[in-house]
Amino acid sequence: MAVSYKKLWKLLIDKDMKKSDLEREARITHYAISKLSQGKDVSTEVLGKIC
Repeated sequence: MAVSYKKLWKLLIDKDMKKSDLEREARITHYAISKLSQGKDVSTEVLGKIC
């Protein structure tokens, strides 16, 4: 089953944030943002930090 992060990207647009802002605010790595952008799986730790 494919993972979709479309709602996350929509939320960033609504809040006028960039991916780099999310990276800084959630304290996640650039690598994690890259994986999210490509629709790849990330750890639950990364998802927890975003939440």
